[in-house]
Amino acid sequence: MPEIAEVETVRNTLKKQILQKRIREVKVLYPKMIVSDLEEFSSVLKDNQFVDIKRRGKWLIFELENHYLLSHLRMEGKFFLKSKNEPIMKHEHVVISFKDGSDLRYHDTRKFGRMELIKKEDLEKNKAIEKQGYEPGEKELTAEYLLEKFKGKNIAIKTILLDQTIISGLGNIYANEVLFASKINPWKKGKEITKEEAEQIIISAANIIKRAMELGGTTIKSYTSSLGVTGRFQQELMVHKREGEVCKGCGNPIHNEKINGRSTYYCENCQK
Repeated sequence: MPEIAEVETVRNTLKKQILQKRIREVKVLYPKMIVSDLEEFSSVLKDNQFVDIKRRGKWLIFELENHYLLSHLRMEGKFFLKSKNEPIMKHEHVVISFKDGSDLRYHDTRKFGRMELIKKEDLEKNKAIEKQGYEPGEKELTAEYLLEKFKGKNIAIKTILLDQTIISGLGNIYANEVLFASKINPWKKGKEITKEEAEQIIISAANIIKRAMELGGTTIKSYTSSLGVTGRFQQELMVHKREGEVCKGCGNPIHNEKINGRSTYYCENCQK
């Protein structure tokens, strides 16, 4: 699943390739993927152009002349840039064709991704954007903020870190890595997190996400490059996908357990 670093990589790559291209037509081959009115979706995009691409958490925000196109990749969504002459593949559900003969195609094997067209003045009122928490590295993400969010929560901190209304953009990979870097056991309950641990989560999240963005994200089986960019952060993973391998910190084996249905990799010795 693409997380904040992978979505940022997609954003930066697309900015170099599709901005200011005039849109010729739009084909929606799986209508359920479009949250907005389908006719309006197609008519607004036609003859329009993307003037910028922003991001909030895992949401891509394509800026048009008077609208925003919101796109969430969910589990396996990918964008491909192709020639209009290439045949449309089975899982390419939205095709945005530009007048220069190129296509921006949205590919999603599981069909979980969603797109929504909104007016510019409605961005901050949009439910998906409005409920996003602060991102790693933002000054508003403080220990006091986290402790207030964690207060009374009788569930595992690993599960809490995946809540996009608290910290926006963290997914399973980076939640595992942040907890290892912070030396916090993933089973520890949110209400038990100390101020010192909250501060360490903030520092670890900022450092890890910054580094992951520099390396183009993490390319693993559940998320691979589709725009000619291969992530390299997988080479620096400390625990994720390293079950049975030795911990780089202490030499003990890395464990993998399910917490609320999500694979959780950690070191029992380093994260007591």
